[in-house]
Amino acid sequence: MDVASLSSLNTEPVQPAAVKSLGKDDFMNLLLKQLSYQDPLNPMDSTQFTSQMTQFSSLEKLENINGTLEEVLAFQHSMQNASVANFIGKDVRITGNSTYLKDTADISYELNQDAASVELSILGPQGGIVWSKDIGPQDAGEYTYVWDGNDINGNPLPEGTYTFKVDALDSSDKTVGATSIATGSVTGVVFKDGATFLELDDGRRVHISEIQSIQERRI
Repeated sequence: MDVASLSSLNTEPVQPAAVKSLGKDDFMNLLLKQLSYQDPLNPMDSTQFTSQMTQFSSLEKLENINGTLEEVLAFQHSMQNASVANFIGKDVRITGNSTYLKDTADISYELNQDAASVELSILGPQGGIVWSKDIGPQDAGEYTYVWDGNDINGNPLPEGTYTFKVDALDSSDKTVGATSIATGSVTGVVFKDGATFLELDDGRRVHISEIQSIQERRI
């Protein structure tokens, strides 16, 4: 035997044929084929035939239900996309510690309990404090402080996104829990990979599930 000729044979593995699932048309064709080959003197058992017809009926109903559900989901998704477009031009609140400065900026937060002192700070690009203010005691609840955009020395800072922090203490100088709330104006809506995102005026992109509240844009 010529060994060289054997080495020239194609040694690539044979790929198995893809398995095709049976649909209702395939099911009906098989049933009709079965009926055409049955012995007239020994016809198919009526119980077996009824069982097969029941299976076919169930298969058809399931396919119809599945098609209806897909249509409902597609309609619901399109309605959601259309309604989200109404967010454009509105102010939204999300969980976060950033704020956008344009003349002024909102510092929003929530105190979990009464605080004897609350200090707000604005951080610069390098993480250092560029502005801070002790606003005294506050009860538990939500607050928004309007920062004038000036640094510690009273000089105006450039427009852009800034990070803020809230330091709160009770009467025993123990830390009071404070949740930072970011705000921004919606300038656009993005649909990506089946998810809906809002674009804010400072360039942030947030998932719609992160939105806590929506209100008319403040002039």
